[in-house]
Amino acid sequence: MPEDFVKAAQTGEVLPGKMKVVELGSELVLLVNVNGTIHAVDDTCSHAYASLSEGELEGSEVECPLHGAMFDLTSGQPQTPPAEEPITVYQVKVEGDDILVGPPAG
Repeated sequence: MPEDFVKAAQTGEVLPGKMKVVELGSELVLLVNVNGTIHAVDDTCSHAYASLSEGELEGSEVECPLHGAMFDLTSGQPQTPPAEEPITVYQVKVEGDDILVGPPAG
């Protein structure tokens, strides 16, 4: 992951209630628009390495398509089993129409 913010997408590519996977360096990052707020998290489930972008968005949580673990998009924390480890949450800035993703939050 870059040490500074990099352009990942444009706001028109991630409409409210939608998700988009982008490749930033060697990382697959899931961009999610929750009621106009863009979140960026690791696209890979911490439990079984499935792509979260293939799961369902429910409010501010994303469900893993493999075993149904739910992750909070603001904290990365698992909300339901079988996942026990959080996923990475990245910093996000929106400048004009550009979505910029930065280093992990925290």
